[in-house]
Amino acid sequence: MTTDKTQPTPAHEAETGTAHKTEAGTTAPRTTWLRALTAAGGVAAVASTFLAWTWTAEFPGDLTVYGYPGGLQLLTLVLSIVTAVFALAALGLKGLRWLTPSGSTQALRLLALGTFAVTWFTVIAIAVDLGGMVNLEPGGWIAALVTAAPVATTFLLPDDTRPLCRPKQLPSWAEILIIAAVFAVGLYVVNYGIQTDADHPEPFLGYLIAVGFTAVALVKAGLVSRISELTTAYRSTTLVAALITAIVFPFFQDKSSFTELGVNIAIFATVALGLNIVVGLAGLLDLGYVAFLGVGAYTAALVSGATASTIDVKFPFWAAVITGGLVSLIFGVVIGAPTLRLRGDYLAIVTLGFGEIFRLAMLNLDGTSGPSVTNGPDGIPNIPPLEIFGFNFNDDHSFAGLTLDAGGNYYLLMLLVTILVVLIFSRAGNSRIGRAWVAIREDETAATAMGINGFRVKLIAFALGATLAGVAGAVWAHFQSTVVPEQYVFAGPVPPNSTFLVAAVILGGMGTIGGPLLGATLLYLIPKKLEFLQDYQLLAFGIALILLMRFRPEGIVPNRRQQLEYHETGQLDVPGATGLKDGAVGVTKAEA
Repeated sequence: MTTDKTQPTPAHEAETGTAHKTEAGTTAPRTTWLRALTAAGGVAAVASTFLAWTWTAEFPGDLTVYGYPGGLQLLTLVLSIVTAVFALAALGLKGLRWLTPSGSTQALRLLALGTFAVTWFTVIAIAVDLGGMVNLEPGGWIAALVTAAPVATTFLLPDDTRPLCRPKQLPSWAEILIIAAVFAVGLYVVNYGIQTDADHPEPFLGYLIAVGFTAVALVKAGLVSRISELTTAYRSTTLVAALITAIVFPFFQDKSSFTELGVNIAIFATVALGLNIVVGLAGLLDLGYVAFLGVGAYTAALVSGATASTIDVKFPFWAAVITGGLVSLIFGVVIGAPTLRLRGDYLAIVTLGFGEIFRLAMLNLDGTSGPSVTNGPDGIPNIPPLEIFGFNFNDDHSFAGLTLDAGGNYYLLMLLVTILVVLIFSRAGNSRIGRAWVAIREDETAATAMGINGFRVKLIAFALGATLAGVAGAVWAHFQSTVVPEQYVFAGPVPPNSTFLVAAVILGGMGTIGGPLLGATLLYLIPKKLEFLQDYQLLAFGIALILLMRFRPEGIVPNRRQQLEYHETGQLDVPGATGLKDGAVGVTKAEA
């Protein structure tokens, strides 16, 4: 029996979008028409953003101007464009099929739903804030209707999910250009979220809706996996692009509050990465880790010549940072030596107790209840600003016509600290001691039977994590110019606290580098922009963790080993991947 070589294969049909007849009788022409209607709906939604949605500028963003989208209209505009582009990619338009290596239907549904959700959120917010639907202009009604059409058409499309196969090789310059474009878009997206008006929660809520739907859609389309392949292939280029993106961040901020936000995110992300050594690599649940941040901060405050310091010494900054790290190291060894023989919940309870003991000790070392060291609840204010080789970090400085304020100066300093911590984490994780940490995390009894000294290995992890937290605490003390005991609690509405740091590691992805950095960024930025929900922060943390454990227990940036453990199919962010084909990216069930 011979096979007609001119007949298209199922894989070719899936890649080009010329789907064969489905079980329900859906034919290729119908699928093509539905995709075309989806693209047309996206174009119509784009047009609707150039109309006025309300008559008054009292709603944030000024949606009253014809021909000039503003505020939340911009989110609808961007999502509509992306929806139309993905619909054209599904139609097989040359040059766009690269966007949907794992299929287009699920991504189109999510993008259409995201456009619909952002638009209707805006319409409802206008009605609620201004007192009724009467405040909507015709453009608002038109946008609400045209964004509903793509939702209907995408849910009529057949599912074309397929395993992710290796794409056609692009020229090196094109792939490098794609990496640069990804980082540029990422910088713009982050800047947009940071620069939303904190006094009005509507723009940031719309931003969260848009980013959430778009991110999941890109994962379902397989584009994230494809970009990940490129960044792995061009590792050096990716690192340079990431470094440039991080360096130019403060130059794009027009308010000091935005650069200060970046400093705090960098500090807490660095501390979370240090905790990731303890929790993610060694598997030790430390619920009092914020105390090591406090040890470093108090040490730096005492030796930096603050007016309220009870120690009459003044170290230069580099010496204060080293001192803060060394004192935190000593505390880590002193606390870890008697407690690391415990396991599981018992260790967690002891570390929780240490965190509370530290806070109470700082309160009582006031000269009345105990020795005069920390000034009790008043803390140590008026910590002098950093000055390195005559460069005062509290002054504004200009470079090539661009001005850096105090927040920008501290941000760049903290960026250097973050790079140092990333290097330490990476080297330690790939070293012999790092493999011993992972072995202890997976099965301490088996690791001990294989000759690993579990106690010594865990103590090294505990001490290294404490040291990194102490270094970050020293920088944070100078940036805040004051330290008080209330900053170092187990849980509270304002970070840092131990629950915040543990949640950042779990949310981002234990055992990874990017996970804690992303987790700390999200957990600090979202509450900061949604301050009206501050009293419900712990409730939001709980709900987020429950949803995470249900839908993505390995975290946002997963560790490969843990992803294989949590998913029986062995699927690595590849929709529909059930095994390996020629050039496919995936893991078979037997390998998992």
